Amino acid sequence: MNTQQIIDAIDLTDTVEELVEAKNFTGIVEAVTPLSTEQVTALLERLPIEQRAIVYRLLPKDNAIEVFERFSPALQRDLIQGLRDGEVATIFSDLDPDDRVWLLDELPAALAPRLLHGLSTKDRQLTSEVLGYPKGSVGRRMTPEYVSTRTDATVGEALQRVHAQLDDAETVYTLPVLDGSRHLIGVVSLRDLLRSASEVGISEIMQDVSAMTAYETAEAAARRCAELGFLALPIVDREDRLVGMLTIDDAARILEHEETEDAARQGGVEPLRRPYLATPVRSLVSSRIVWLLVLAIGATLTVQVLSVFEATLEQVTVLALFMPLMIGTGGNTGNQAATTVTRALALGDVRPKDVWKVLLRELGVGMSLGALLGLLGGVVTTVIYDPSVGLIIGLTLLAVCTMAATIGGIMPMIARALRADPAVFSNPFISTFVDAAGLIVYFMIAQAVLHL
Repeated sequence: MNTQQIIDAIDLTDTVEELVEAKNFTGIVEAVTPLSTEQVTALLERLPIEQRAIVYRLLPKDNAIEVFERFSPALQRDLIQGLRDGEVATIFSDLDPDDRVWLLDELPAALAPRLLHGLSTKDRQLTSEVLGYPKGSVGRRMTPEYVSTRTDATVGEALQRVHAQLDDAETVYTLPVLDGSRHLIGVVSLRDLLRSASEVGISEIMQDVSAMTAYETAEAAARRCAELGFLALPIVDREDRLVGMLTIDDAARILEHEETEDAARQGGVEPLRRPYLATPVRSLVSSRIVWLLVLAIGATLTVQVLSVFEATLEQVTVLALFMPLMIGTGGNTGNQAATTVTRALALGDVRPKDVWKVLLRELGVGMSLGALLGLLGGVVTTVIYDPSVGLIIGLTLLAVCTMAATIGGIMPMIARALRADPAVFSNPFISTFVDAAGLIVYFMIAQAVLHL
């Protein structure tokens, strides 16, 4: 599916909206039927909630389930609110257990028991197993529907199990190898099974495996799955017994969700969890207003600093001209460091215990940047004004860059150590703190140089 095909589907939005308004259901079917699943998903994401439910009802059942699975959990919740109970029960029963849990995490608590009650005994048991793990853990995102084999089995016996469970299993490309107590011993790929003779023992072709416990974070497991290039990552309990598999498509979905969340919070907003045009205006407002209030309160620190050094400004008014430079340079330097370290934490390049290494590196980076900017700023200011002002600007840029880079580098690591989201402690808070601290440094250097 290329970008142009998605654009073509989106271009139908106005046409479909007009057909819905006119209650021309035949026209809607004719417009939507030629579209692929990806195109239908892109189209529905742009429709208002009420119209989305109407168009969704007109989709063929198989296509409807595929489209529903492509929606974000928040969009799935919105759609369910516009469907009848019978339609909701059908959709819910057709989902995989891990996808049901994604949805249940979004739905009102009172609705979850009703949906679970409508499942078959087997489906309810599988879903309850996944629901039993803590929120945010990989146990809540794994699938319990997989095909396993035994160490004492043959290739032929393993392939028979694959054929027998082909319709029920969510993944068959990687088979975990278990002992008699369901402890994970290794894995064997479907490719290796197909190219081996049926009488060959599984123990002869299986490979060692890297597994994660069900209680570790979903993000950590998803990154491990992606880094190792696994089609499915085995998930075990605390006794190394296999309890599920994290598939690569679910890993990609988790990483997309986490990176979207981090990017939003680094920009001072809460993640939308829906496509932009499918997000109500009130949700856009609520995602931004809290951060704006927090930052506005933080900005009062800057006002307080200016009031303390008001007399200094009155004596040397030229200092006011360079305040935006100091504030901007410090904020940008801190944000650069915070963004770099937050990303390194997410990728596993650094860990909270590396805080001193990061501090020393960012201290060196900040001093180097400050020296270069300070030299340039000091020379230019000396030429335009006088040497004393140039010295103030040069020394302040050196100090502010060093301080901002160091603080920006260690704050995300402190946040991770406190089990908080590093993105929350990144750009917005660092900018506010560095603005106030930078001005204090600026005026203190000015007072020292000018003997005020």
